[in-house]
Amino acid sequence: MDMKKALVLSSVVAIGVGVCLGAGGVWGIAFTYGNVARERIVTPPDAAIPGAPVRGPLTLKAEADVIRKHTLETTGGKIFAEMPRQVPTFDEHGAEIIDAEGKPVMTVNTARDIWITATTLTTALHLGILTYVFSSLIILFGCVSVWTGIVFALFGRRYIVAQTP
Repeated sequence: MDMKKALVLSSVVAIGVGVCLGAGGVWGIAFTYGNVARERIVTPPDAAIPGAPVRGPLTLKAEADVIRKHTLETTGGKIFAEMPRQVPTFDEHGAEIIDAEGKPVMTVNTARDIWITATTLTTALHLGILTYVFSSLIILFGCVSVWTGIVFALFGRRYIVAQTP
């Protein structure tokens, strides 16, 4: 294969790959935006971006942060790993219930369930942020590939001009 054909082929391939990458990145952003928007989440008043519809990476982060803040407030500042699996049971007067052997009656610690839910929600929000970042990076790579294809085409044109007698 001569240089002219190699440059033309490289140009076509680079531009084709760049267009595909750009389209894939745009699709990734549109897909993420659409899926987040359909949940109709609005950040609470105490979020870093209060009262905003959650759509893009900044509002996704603000919502994830406020969920963690509210969960810590609910659990007295303890994270999942710091809480026991079971806690003593109390009666309607706040007195600990004791069994026949004098040991406290234990019940499941529901505060840990709050952490499971919060972790699920924040993980989903963080994945949305990562999707925006990766899709943007793919668009950037697509632009670089198109630019490379254009440069190859220009080199091919110069090579053709330089080769003509």
